[in-house]
Amino acid sequence: MTRILVSLAFLFGLAAPVHAEGPMLVELFASKNCRACPAAYKTMKQVEVERGKDVIVLTWAVDYWDYLGGKEKMALPESKDRQRAYIDHFSMRGPYTPQTVYNGLEQAAGNKPAKVGAAMMKAEMAEPTDVRLQRTGKRVVLTGQPDGLADIWWVAYLDADDNKTKMPNPVTSVRQIGPWLGGKAEIELPACESGCVLVVQEAGMGRVLATMRAN
Repeated sequence: MTRILVSLAFLFGLAAPVHAEGPMLVELFASKNCRACPAAYKTMKQVEVERGKDVIVLTWAVDYWDYLGGKEKMALPESKDRQRAYIDHFSMRGPYTPQTVYNGLEQAAGNKPAKVGAAMMKAEMAEPTDVRLQRTGKRVVLTGQPDGLADIWWVAYLDADDNKTKMPNPVTSVRQIGPWLGGKAEIELPACESGCVLVVQEAGMGRVLATMRAN
């Protein structure tokens, strides 16, 4: 175990500063019926330990493995839709668990620490964007100019003591606040019961341009 932790610290500690606005969005697609997922949970939790506020880890539970065991109670229809969009984005044959995605730029098996570390470093080498999020009270001002259409997502998840599952930060709901073509936009933040994150992402589940914790 000690050797694994040292390896993770080495891999995640080498990453360059994040070039997207805000913490890197690390997304895990998982299910309780996935035998490799517990190892991915450990890897993702270690990423959180090593990188701290530099990352936001979210687990999107899927139900397509329900036929192998009990029902995945945390699964959302949006989880499958989001993963399918990533599968198209990365030109892959089909979805799998435990898949991880990094700022919409790289993907890797979440139970493979070496591949996770490599994917994070590649994602962080992306050219910086001019998209910015600035919060004032319950409002956020979004500025910048994406290359094309972008989507603004509001994602709620179970944080800290609210999370009774083994999944790191399981998503409980997601809503599209609206499309965005650039310029200045003011966003009224919805109420947040546990953990929430605002995500600005290129349409079609492309590159994540900006993130902001909202809890």
